[in-house]
Amino acid sequence: MYSAIAANKRNTVIIITLFVALIGGLAWLFGQASGNGSSAIFIIVFAAGYALFQYYAAGSIALRMSGAQQIQKRDNPRLWNIVENLTISQGMPMPKVYIINDPAPNAFATGRDPDKAIVAATTGLLEIMDDNELEGVMAHELGHVKNYDIRVSMIVFGLISAIGLLADFAIRMAWYSSMSRSRDSGQLGMILILVGVVGWIIAALIGPLVSAAISRQREYLADASGVAMTRYPDGLASALKKLGDYGRPMQRANSAMAHMYINDPIKPGLVERAFSTHPPIPKRIERLQKIGTSF
Repeated sequence: MYSAIAANKRNTVIIITLFVALIGGLAWLFGQASGNGSSAIFIIVFAAGYALFQYYAAGSIALRMSGAQQIQKRDNPRLWNIVENLTISQGMPMPKVYIINDPAPNAFATGRDPDKAIVAATTGLLEIMDDNELEGVMAHELGHVKNYDIRVSMIVFGLISAIGLLADFAIRMAWYSSMSRSRDSGQLGMILILVGVVGWIIAALIGPLVSAAISRQREYLADASGVAMTRYPDGLASALKKLGDYGRPMQRANSAMAHMYINDPIKPGLVERAFSTHPPIPKRIERLQKIGTSF
């Protein structure tokens, strides 16, 4: 179990490190081509600032997009008590608890740290899960909070934003340089176009692939962390099986927050699965069963 947690953390660090190296190389090439390396730094800083804003606003945005309503203990004692017992066992602050009026079974967590945590479950999830399964799902979501997964996802978002802005700026500079008829300007324009095209490919194709790969690793990590809380892998495994059997698209599903849910709320087709933010449910269940043998 603990080796699974360590492996997932290690894989996430490796993926982010490689992506940072890729962006750094493209930024260096842009600086060499434009003769002004500080412009690339400015764009990256701007993208980081935008990502920081999204980082602090992520929780409120997710709640508005999902239509979640905050509850107190009297509104749903069952859900409240399960979340409260888990947080007490882990020494975590009690998060705000929300319910989404949606028949599709699902749940998500957000919050940049445990003190600002939010957990939400759909009415469909509460209807089909028994107490052990619901505890497994909530432990998974609290695992995301405990592992600072929102922070990780926003770092990746900032990196993708930076590469997109670099590509856009390179294309614009190439257009302006094309208005000059000098030989040096022509060569500069060709280099900038190359930087822009490569940057666009990274931002539009490689970036989302990397983001989805990291998200899948964080889902595995949250599964393992949830089991570490409950000490009962069968509860989460059974819940995941039900999510696979009963799963359906949510009424207010949005691709921008798909990575937050325990199960993909959109149900992508075959071509889109490479960009899926969630690993296949059978593989998650298989890993949980292996973790269970270590108790």
